[in-house]
Amino acid sequence: MNVARPAPAAVCSSVPAVTARCPRQREWTLFTIDLANTIFVLCVAIGGVLLLLTVLLDDILGGVLDFLHVDFDLGGVTLMPLLLGFVSMFGVGGLFGTEVFDLDAGPASLVGIAFGLVGAGVVSLIFSFLRRAEAPPAYSLNELVGQRGRVSVSIPAGRSGSVLLTYAGGTDNLTATADADIAAGTVVIVTAIYGSTLVVTPATAAADQGGPVDA
Repeated sequence: MNVARPAPAAVCSSVPAVTARCPRQREWTLFTIDLANTIFVLCVAIGGVLLLLTVLLDDILGGVLDFLHVDFDLGGVTLMPLLLGFVSMFGVGGLFGTEVFDLDAGPASLVGIAFGLVGAGVVSLIFSFLRRAEAPPAYSLNELVGQRGRVSVSIPAGRSGSVLLTYAGGTDNLTATADADIAAGTVVIVTAIYGSTLVVTPATAAADQGGPVDA
């Protein structure tokens, strides 16, 4: 008569006295990552890469913000690097909370927010230093009053856009504002300077008012 014999693993698990002499069974653990850590990792990767691109392509990303009419800045530093510095360091802080302190998603997110605020502050200091280290302009903005330029990013009434202006042997894309909507491509004249922003009016309107048309 044939008697079914249990597998070795079953024998080891069912007979306590023999368990000590049984070889240790290999345990297989599938690598997993929870949703919170996935979000933190994405914040580190995406925020860090975009922050690097902001450093290398500051003029391009600044133009995107001008197009979106986002003119917020803190100490001369625009919104983009501050936001990316916060996002990337939020991811670092979140991972620090889950992996080092063994926190749940909620408390780890609070740690991430604290890291993010510190990261935004560090980015602000770095970008402020880089701005101060740049070569000073070859001219004062006040010298641009009366100069002609062309709108490169449309200017909504009372808000900011950009004007491409050639002066002192160079061409610059400068932030500008106006009392009325001015479409991209319009030739304008600088009528005043407000801080670091040009106040412009269409060249035809300046001509109608008897203002200067040619610099």
